[in-house]
Amino acid sequence: MIDYIIVGSGLAGVSFANIALDNGKSVFVFDNYSQPSSTVAGGMYNPVVLKRFTEIWKAQEQVDICQDFYPKLEKKLEVKFDYPLQLLRKFASIEEQNNWFVACDKPSLSPFLNSKINYETFQAIDSSFGFGDVFCSGYLDIKTLVNFYQDFLKNINCFSSETFDYNSLIIEKDYVQYMEIKARSIIFAEGFGLHQNPFFNDLPLDGTKGELLHIKAPNLKLDKIVKSGVFILPIGNDIYKVGATYDWKDKTNLPTEAGKTELVEKLKEVINCDFEIIEHLAGVRPTVNDRRPLVGTHYTYKRLHVLNGLGTRGVMLAPYLALNLFNYLENNIELDDEINIDRYYKKRAKF
Repeated sequence: MIDYIIVGSGLAGVSFANIALDNGKSVFVFDNYSQPSSTVAGGMYNPVVLKRFTEIWKAQEQVDICQDFYPKLEKKLEVKFDYPLQLLRKFASIEEQNNWFVACDKPSLSPFLNSKINYETFQAIDSSFGFGDVFCSGYLDIKTLVNFYQDFLKNINCFSSETFDYNSLIIEKDYVQYMEIKARSIIFAEGFGLHQNPFFNDLPLDGTKGELLHIKAPNLKLDKIVKSGVFILPIGNDIYKVGATYDWKDKTNLPTEAGKTELVEKLKEVINCDFEIIEHLAGVRPTVNDRRPLVGTHYTYKRLHVLNGLGTRGVMLAPYLALNLFNYLENNIELDDEINIDRYYKKRAKF
């Protein structure tokens, strides 16, 4: 018998698998590639909501865990996928500058914001009001991370790319069994694919479609991330990621002309040089209406657990939530009420 079957090998599934293995537990991971949101995401991370200059939930705790988790994982996999980069929030007015100064004075935000206005100039960006510097920012090459981790799992015979068949799962009091694999517990980390899961599809996972462009702009000459309406993220060789859109109605992974037009129009408001679109991607982020993840144990089947709802900040949330779920299952450390799926079960009088 192994410790964990994990369904889903995006950021959430990979994070839980790695934490379990590093703590001496055994796992078997099913890819269940029902939703590609992890691998098509921009991968940017920062601890601040840059539209309103507010702190994200549990920002310092997430930063502390990520700064330990990802470098160790790079070393383990012998591949580079974490790229810390300075993030500049472009100011559009004196009012935004003043709001920035107010935010810098808040104890929860001061570790992440530079109180001095950055008046650095870029030849293709008009920045009359300067920029605000954000610390602890950068991006992950999520596709590289996921691909290398899948290869790592394959090498230790702990991975299958076969689609998971929910009907074949046998649930007993003390274990679950899937085909020939018997495990103490099963973790469902399927992103938006949770809607196909008969055990957890009653949870209020919504889903927000996002579209992203890869552009080539030789004259942009940008070596930092710039956020202003859209984010512009340099990934080398004059190529930049530009994103992202938010669509709460369309639940497909198909790029749209409307999404491309929106991104291009917003990009042209920021830069004044020519560019070429070389790729257009789309995916559905696993979002929740109350903006908190979905983590915890099924109200009836105590061997079934969920790790989902990472939304738009999966890079920072994945290791944090995976560690919380692991500690809950292995060390009886209670989950935060704000992420625990019991908050929904209680409303429905499930227990």
